[in-house]
This record gives sequence, structure tokens and C-alpha cells, in this order.
Amino acid sequence: MNLHSVVFRPIVTEKGVGKKETESTLCFEVAPEANKVQIKAAVEKLFKVKVSAVRTVINEGKLRRRGRFSGYRSDWKKAYVKLKAGEKMPEYAEI
Repeated sequence: MNLHSVVFRPIVTEKGVGKKETESTLCFEVAPEANKVQIKAAVEKLFKVKVSAVRTVINEGKLRRRGRFSGYRSDWKKAYVKLKAGEKMPEYAEI
């Protein structure tokens, strides 16, 4: 897997930005088949930072309805990447 097939996009939400500011933790949507070692290597190369820990969670797709038709959204995987102390935070959430 190459770098961009492991890390899809940063997740910019209130919770994600709060963790970024207080705990120096970044939040990404990642490939469901990617493991923690691949996620760590991809983030270190993409953002040129040192990673101390990676936590992952698999979010199950929600039931969505359009009138009488119903279906499920796809399952997806989220990774919380904690940076080592003293590392500069990448600025991808500038608005």
C-alpha cells in the first residue's frame, strides 16, 4: 500500500480539533485494512513528524432511509495518531 491509500483524509470536527490542540493528537480516516504500523509510517512520511502512538476504531455504517427505501452506509476506520513531545503540529485545519 502506498501512503495515500493508507491515509485518506484528516477528520476536522470539534472533537478532532480539540484533541489536536490539547493532546497533540491527529485524527484521520484510514483504509479499513491498514494496520497501526502502516498508519504510523504513512503519517511520519506525509507530515514529516515523529509518532509516539496510534489508536484505531472501526465505525459501523448507519442505517439511512430515503422514503420507503433503506440501506446502510459503509463501515470506515478512524485513527488517532499521537505525536511525540516537541513535534510541530501540521496545519491542515486552517479556515
